[in-house]
Amino acid sequence: MTLGIGWVILIAILALVAGAALGFFIARKYMMDYLKKNPPINEQMLRTLMMQMGQKPSQKKINQMMRAMNNQNPGK
Repeated sequence: MTLGIGWVILIAILALVAGAALGFFIARKYMMDYLKKNPPINEQMLRTLMMQMGQKPSQKKINQMMRAMNNQNPGK
């Protein structure tokens, strides 16, 4: 009887570890695909955006906007 409970606990622990590992790899794959489809903005993208809006971007203005965006997203 005690041997049966031990097996149940062992299988439950193994299933928990396997589920955590599988969840990690699925979440990692999802985030990599998401970042590939929606890359974070960089200086070149910002420069192109400003030119499309009819502004002539200077390096000082680009740096100022990048700093402002980075301050808005402190997690980066």
